[in-house]
Order: sequence, then C-alpha cells, then structure tokens
Amino acid sequence: MILVLRALGVGDLATGVPALRALRAAHPAEPLVLAAPASLAPLVALVGGVDRLVDTPDPASVRLPGPAPRLAVNLHGRGPQSHRALAALGSGRLLAFANDEVGFAGGPEWDEDEHEVDRWCRLLVSYGIRADRRDLALRRPPESGMPVGVTVLHPGSKITAKRWPADRFAALARGLAERGHRVVLTGTAGERGLAARVAAAAGLPTEAVLAGRTGLGELAALVADARVVVSGDTGVAHLATGYGTPSVVLFGPVPPDRWGPPPDRPRHRVIWAGSRDWPRWDGVGSHPSLLALGVEEVSAAVDEVERVVRESGAVAA
Repeated sequence: MILVLRALGVGDLATGVPALRALRAAHPAEPLVLAAPASLAPLVALVGGVDRLVDTPDPASVRLPGPAPRLAVNLHGRGPQSHRALAALGSGRLLAFANDEVGFAGGPEWDEDEHEVDRWCRLLVSYGIRADRRDLALRRPPESGMPVGVTVLHPGSKITAKRWPADRFAALARGLAERGHRVVLTGTAGERGLAARVAAAAGLPTEAVLAGRTGLGELAALVADARVVVSGDTGVAHLATGYGTPSVVLFGPVPPDRWGPPPDRPRHRVIWAGSRDWPRWDGVGSHPSLLALGVEEVSAAVDEVERVVRESGAVAA
C-alpha cells in the first residue's frame, strides 16, 4: 500500500493532481491511499486513481487502520511535523523533502519560490518517478442539477487579505449582467452573507446567491459547465483550471508564479499588481495589491478570455 499525505484544501488537492497521477502510474498494482480531510471526498473522486481516503484533518496526526504502508509520500510540506506523522506509521520507505530537524536527508531541498505544482512533481522526479505538471485535468462530475453556462463570481476566501473588495465584485457583477451574463455568486456557508451583499449591491436576484448551497461536488459541476469564473487565489480558481473553464484570477499577496494557472493556457487570465518586494502586510482587509485592481481591468480580462475561447473554437487550452 502507498499512503500519500495531502491534508489541506481544495486548491492544494488540485495542485497535487499531477503528483498523485504520477504515483498511480508508477505503482499501478498497489492500493493508493490518500490522507486528507473527509470533506474533500467529492473532489478526490474526480481526481481518479485514489483507492481510499483516510480522514486526516490534522497533518501532524495520521491515523491509518490496518498494516503500515510499504511507501509513504509527504505531499504536505517540508516537515518536521508531517515527516514525523508519517514516520510514526512505520512505513517501509518515505518520499519527502530533506529536513535536518528530523534527520531526514534523503530527499531534495525545499524551494520556497517554486510553483506548488512543480514542487511535488520535482519531489517525485528526484526519486525516479516521472511526473507531468500539465496533468491537471479533473474528471467530469456527475449530473447535479446545477445551472449551465453561468458566470461564476467567487468573492470570498478564507484569508481575508486575498479578497478583492466586495463593492468591486458588485460593480463587476452589475456590468456583466448588463452585458448578458447570468451571474451567480459562490462561497462557503460562512461567506453567504458576503455573497448576498454583493448580489444586493449588484441588483441580482436572491437566487443568484449559491454560497452555502452547494457541496464540493456540486461546485465542481457548476464550474465545469460555467461560462467564465472570476475569483481570487482560492480553490474555485483551481477547479476552473482543472476543467479548462475560462477564468480570471485576482492575485495578492501571493504571486501567481507560486499558485497560478499554467501561463501557457490563455483562457486562464491572471491579474496581479503586486511585487515580490512588497512589504509584509499586517493590516485588516484586502491586501494593497488587490486594492490596486480596478473593475474595468477585471471586466476587460473577462472579455479577453471569452474572445480566446471564441477564436479557439471552444477547445480547452
């Protein structure tokens, strides 16, 4: 059995897809078990190749019933907590980044500036496992009754600094609706109030607010069949990449070359006004790099990705 630790969120799992697929291809006959939060189960099913999900809300504590895995793979971080959690299982071998604190020197060195997808592919390649960072596509979700062809705006983020101001989302929503877009607003149950305020300010009907009303599988279905997605640097953006859905992603404070969609896919447009030299942000609310992004700029980016789709004949790129 091969155990993989990736106990994080939606975007984290989506960026780990190429590495998971690489492990599946390298060990086709062995059970592949993923240690991740149970809430990610609908998305795990859309990744494919994972035989079992072990609920792991805390990466420092992995509880695996049954025998120890033959191989454990740390796709969570550099350690030491995650290294120790996997070592405690008594696995025969660990694939992980080097960490002096736990005396693990067998893996490659961590690169803080590396793109999240490349990081885990490089880890596996260092152990002789071929990985393709382009292998990001997700399986089509089952029928869910979600609307088709809508424009998805996702104003929330669990990190407040990553949120583009709500009034600007409202202005964008109003402008897109006036141009014929059927706009819906997504988010978690805790973000339903935010989505409702954006909808009200934009003059959208209450039924446009889907925040808190979709499970992860339904959200994936909504994004898969959406006209376009506009969001911050959060999980919905990675779903759009996985389905080739046109998207505009507003970055800040983390630069897009660490978490953004592949730069060679023109239907995914990144907007970032930040800099790696930007001073540390300890303020409240949106990061200054997001405050620098205007509604007209984002609206123009939506038009641009739609133009790309029209000119490409709707073939995912």
